[in-house]
Amino acid sequence: MSVTTSAPPRLTGKSASNSFQSVLWAEWIKFRTVRGWIIALVLAAAATFFLCYETAAGPHTGGCSGLPAGAICTSALPTVVPTGPGGGGVADTYEFVHHTLTRDGTVTAEITSLAGVTATNASNVQGSPSASHPGLASWAKAGLLLTPSTTQGSAYAAVMATGSHGVHFQYNYTHDTSGVAGTVTMPTSRWLRLVRSGDRITGYASTNGQRWTEVGSADLTGLPATVQVGLFATSPLTFHGDTGYPTLATAMFDHLNVDGSPASNSWLGQDIGTGRTSFYPTLATGSFHNSGTSVVVSGSGDIAPAVVQGLEGTHTASSSLLLGLIVGLLVVIVVAAMFVTTEYRRGLIRTTFTAIPARGRVLVAKGLVVGAIVFALSLVVMAVIVPLGQHLLRAHGNYVFSANTLTQVRIEIGASAVVAMAAITAIALSAMVRRAAVAITGSAAVFVLPFILAAAAGGGASAWLLRLTPAAGLSMLQALPHYSQVSYAYTLGNGYYPLTPLAGFAVVCGYTVIALAAATVLLNRRDA
Repeated sequence: MSVTTSAPPRLTGKSASNSFQSVLWAEWIKFRTVRGWIIALVLAAAATFFLCYETAAGPHTGGCSGLPAGAICTSALPTVVPTGPGGGGVADTYEFVHHTLTRDGTVTAEITSLAGVTATNASNVQGSPSASHPGLASWAKAGLLLTPSTTQGSAYAAVMATGSHGVHFQYNYTHDTSGVAGTVTMPTSRWLRLVRSGDRITGYASTNGQRWTEVGSADLTGLPATVQVGLFATSPLTFHGDTGYPTLATAMFDHLNVDGSPASNSWLGQDIGTGRTSFYPTLATGSFHNSGTSVVVSGSGDIAPAVVQGLEGTHTASSSLLLGLIVGLLVVIVVAAMFVTTEYRRGLIRTTFTAIPARGRVLVAKGLVVGAIVFALSLVVMAVIVPLGQHLLRAHGNYVFSANTLTQVRIEIGASAVVAMAAITAIALSAMVRRAAVAITGSAAVFVLPFILAAAAGGGASAWLLRLTPAAGLSMLQALPHYSQVSYAYTLGNGYYPLTPLAGFAVVCGYTVIALAAATVLLNRRDA
């Protein structure tokens, strides 16, 4: 491998303002002159594509046939992930005590108590509440709900009391508005009211049934004249570390009335979404019964966006990318380091700095050249493999949680940008240490090792590594949002990162800027 360096032309007068363009052009000429570097980057892109493809093509689920849309096969049993109004997967499992409401109307009820139990064993799914201990999940929910259909994934609006988050108004799974704080006990009951006016549903709360406060409202576009409305109860998993324990909530309702009149006995109790094929783990099927003038409703599950991806046969838009990215990243680091250290080894760096005394400008130009090439190649690979990977996973019987177009574009651009930043940082480290082996080892230790340690460590150590090291940039791969109203172990093992995608990328950029600044200082202080 040889490098031929031609000094950029000296610029004077008006043309001096374009001097950086000349430096940039000179560095591009150097890079493209060595075909081995171009070939290595193309091979890195090919290797990334191949490994991502193999990862997506690998997972197969079997034993089920003729599955409905949104179904996956786990242990030869079809499991259906409901699809919500927005097209995303949802959890929709609860006990519903309802009757029909035609056109506009108002439903009111008082929740006099809300209690719960938690399974003693995480595997106690569809088990027995007797194998449990008292404990109300913080996001247990009980209240009033309106929906056009009891089919899972249907649009809805609900006002509810929760285990420890006060009163909330939620609709269509992803929307949440908080209201009156406090928990429900016998001396501090909560009155709830749900009002329908055309397509608009409004939830109210009161502490005494006299003075009402609006909690939230929603427009359920296309709501039919006849809907189902009534009482509901559900209770999600409670997590200890990464382990979720099924729970069950029981609520007592009193003073139930419709349009100002006491409710009749013509209410239908229906267990929504539970059973052996339920996507969301539950402690037991729901139930309801009358207790004097009160109605007692018990339910297990959740009504919320689906955030679980640890279930066998479930994946996200970025599930197949990680291994390919790491391998491609290592090759990119090698090429970036060689681009600098080869000049030092052959003594050509002296010629470069003689022609261009502004050494920091040379360093930045080198970084931009390699970074731009790496970004462009990575983006081509990501633009192809992200949709292709999802197609392969679905074709082999897996369920892929849907991601909107903006999320997919962010994953594609973000992954490419992180690799480009790694290349630029490797350029800076190489200028500091001057030796290829040391630069390559150091760059790999900075960008790859923290992620490996985070994956192995788990817990708080993993979270800090993913906050404070360049591994934070991998948060650009996160495909599912972190919902504040959903109790879940948002950990690396479940596809989540402690920082938002943009915050994680900012950490990577910070390391790159610091490396460039430090390298510039060293270049200016020492001989070439």
